[in-house]
Amino acid sequence: MNDQSRQTRWLLLVALVVQFMVALDMSVVNVALPDMRAGLGFSAEGLLWVVNAYALAFGGLLMLGGRLADLLGSRPVLTGGLALFGAASLAGGLAQSPGALIAARAVQGVGAAALAPVAFALIAIAFPAGPERSRALGLWGMAGAAGGAVGVLAGGVLTDAAGWRAVMLVNVPIVAFALIASLRTGPVSGPARTGARLDVAGALLATGGTTLLVLGLVGTSSHPWGSARTLTTLGGAALLLAAFVAVELRTASPLLRPGLLKGRPVLTANLFCLLLSSGQFAAFYFVSLCLQQVFGYGPTAAGAAFLPFCVGVVIGSVIATRTVARLGTRRLLATGGVLAALGIAGFAATARADGTFLTSILGPSLVAAIGIGMCFVPLGTAATTDVVPGETGMASGLLNSSRQVGGSLGLAVLVTVAARVTGGATGRDELVQGYAAAFWVAAGLLATATLAALVLLPRERGAGTAATPGTGSAGVPVAGPENSQKNSAGGVDPAVARSTQG
Repeated sequence: MNDQSRQTRWLLLVALVVQFMVALDMSVVNVALPDMRAGLGFSAEGLLWVVNAYALAFGGLLMLGGRLADLLGSRPVLTGGLALFGAASLAGGLAQSPGALIAARAVQGVGAAALAPVAFALIAIAFPAGPERSRALGLWGMAGAAGGAVGVLAGGVLTDAAGWRAVMLVNVPIVAFALIASLRTGPVSGPARTGARLDVAGALLATGGTTLLVLGLVGTSSHPWGSARTLTTLGGAALLLAAFVAVELRTASPLLRPGLLKGRPVLTANLFCLLLSSGQFAAFYFVSLCLQQVFGYGPTAAGAAFLPFCVGVVIGSVIATRTVARLGTRRLLATGGVLAALGIAGFAATARADGTFLTSILGPSLVAAIGIGMCFVPLGTAATTDVVPGETGMASGLLNSSRQVGGSLGLAVLVTVAARVTGGATGRDELVQGYAAAFWVAAGLLATATLAALVLLPRERGAGTAATPGTGSAGVPVAGPENSQKNSAGGVDPAVARSTQG
């Protein structure tokens, strides 16, 4: 193995570790929330901000993080994001007050907003379009799935064994390993763009608009859709995002070039990602609730029940890597979407108060996970078709923003659906009816994503078309189950509902 090949493999390892860690932190904190409340004296409302602070910073800064990589170079932003994430994790693990922990979680979100789009941009630089990039995309999806599944399980194990601080401190050795490993990657890095300046007005408007949008969506569990707070927050988000579009149309160096979405593959990838995340995150949130509230599983057992999902994603990613050149982006994405929709529908069809893991969870989990795993490679391909190297971070930040907003929107809608069906009842039969309704809606969202892929993506004429996208590559949405805590009001815990956007 020559030096260049060795450096490339080290770079891939760093990117996969980063993806694993970001996915891990989306779910590892959830089980520890009650212990955090008892240990630091959180109020019920204050506890929500342990999750919300991360979600808002992460969702609001994703596009800015991606664009900084284009302007400054991928390597500096990756290193800075790792250092920031590690320092915030250490500070959170040592926090002595609610405010200190919330601040640490917010800074973690800032670091994650840099890491999520930038790490994958480095993969795009290191691996040429074709089979090598397809394999890297498959591994990227596996890392995200593993992080989400391990986070659910590790959160319970770490909290039981070492207390809530362990779920924050676990990131420190991971960051240290990634920083040390990055020294072995050599000079592989995307160049900074000389002469280009950061679109400050666009950055402020995009960050403010996205933050308000996520804040409005994650608040719908405690504030109804028609409440003054929700309407004001979402209305403010709409105004800021409209102003952002107006600014981007006139600036010479935009944060998001409007023409980027004129390409049908890029547009389709972001729409598919939005719908996929909307259905997937909310569906697995309700699976977690069903395991704990209906089947009586403890947090650790519920986490272990998600491991087949991780296996399924690995299988789906391998299938996609081996078939993308033959099937093409359009057919592979549609196939994955159909399987994912069928799997989620399977949760609805088999949901019963007297159900078991074998009869209600295992089969649908595997089918949905294989379908979701098959989507990673074609999503990464479509999201960067015809994207120039100087806009790789831009495309990545956009796709990750679609994922974040989709997860927030899907959870907010499906929580409302389930709550209306249960009517506040907490009996097992009523809860199952609410969860089943949410699963059916989630399956519908995934079916809509499949239809969008079939209608919008152009037909590939020959084998191998999908394996030769444009010169850039964007982040692939994280697929990971989210954990939950028990709640006595209709089975939906607002504190945990926020976690699926983090």
